[in-house]
Amino acid sequence: MTSKNGQGLAFALAACLLVVGVVCYAAFPQKAPEEPVRLMFKSTAGKILFDHMTHTAAEGYGIGCDDCHHEEQEGSMSCSGEDCHGPDTEPKRGDALHSNCKGCHEDSGAGPVECGACHVM
Repeated sequence: MTSKNGQGLAFALAACLLVVGVVCYAAFPQKAPEEPVRLMFKSTAGKILFDHMTHTAAEGYGIGCDDCHHEEQEGSMSCSGEDCHGPDTEPKRGDALHSNCKGCHEDSGAGPVECGACHVM
């Protein structure tokens, strides 16, 4: 076998493996979790990465959904969007998050309460 034949065989094998990898990846996609794992809140003071799973899991803080999400809207527990806590509504999203998140951290003694501990990104 010459080096040209060996190189062609290597490219053919690489192409076959690439096709097999793409087909397997597309055929067996991961299921999306029912609840979000992490959420990224954007604000003028800096982005906040919120670990939803740690707060709601029984082995984490075990906080119930309705402790933060006060209203169910059309089958969704999320009310942190523009309709419920937007720039033209009261309370605004930042005010609602500050009172819920920071207030819970202060009451429980767990979690950050300083601005720079949450607004980091």
